[in-house]
Amino acid sequence: MAMTNEVPSPCVQRCQLDEAGAMCTGCQRTLAEISGWSSFDAVQKRAVWDRLLALPRTVQDKICQQCGAAFVCGSGGQQGQCWCADLPHVVPLGEEGRDCLCPACLRDHLLRCDKECNSGC
Repeated sequence: MAMTNEVPSPCVQRCQLDEAGAMCTGCQRTLAEISGWSSFDAVQKRAVWDRLLALPRTVQDKICQQCGAAFVCGSGGQQGQCWCADLPHVVPLGEEGRDCLCPACLRDHLLRCDKECNSGC
């Protein structure tokens, strides 16, 4: 898999506005971020991702999209965040609409990304 500089959309295909009509409850982007995404440059897109990654997450039971293992998302991190916040950020992990990976699969993904980058970047 080749590394790309394209910044993918944070959309998780669960689009619904909050009660105020100001933010998508699926991806947590504002209407301005959603409507402007296609015209944003890479710096603006990364700024949106940085804001989203800094948001507190609610704790959820999830199923890994890769191996099917059950895991907890939203807690376990060193600063009270999700455990994945303590790992390098490589978001998103693939096609739009995919959900989180379990700790083992995410660590494997990070190792593969590191090897690919070191061999060809």
